[in-house]
Amino acid sequence: MAAAALRTQELFRGGEYQEDMSMDLHRPLAVATASTVLAAMLSLATPAQAQTYDPRYPVCLQVYQGFVDYYFECAYTSIPQCQMSASGRAASCVVNPYYAGPKAKRSKKRTTTY
Repeated sequence: MAAAALRTQELFRGGEYQEDMSMDLHRPLAVATASTVLAAMLSLATPAQAQTYDPRYPVCLQVYQGFVDYYFECAYTSIPQCQMSASGRAASCVVNPYYAGPKAKRSKKRTTTY
């Protein structure tokens, strides 16, 4: 028992024990911080839209934000509608190359009886 007490005193004097204790205290804190940051990043992540052009609209407004920085707003049904929105802005109207077209209505099939 006396040998253990002497060893403990030596460790406290040398500072080894204190360093080991501080490492043991910092590790759970680092793990908790890292997991909190990871959870926050995953909860704030939203799925990105894969396509620049919205295929539901035939006309897009290309808005320029800088020399080479721009984005598209595809929410217009005609060029004049888009031009009214582009008026006074650094923007231009473009035809949507991915426009899917109007959805066709299904026609009733005629049934033929023989």
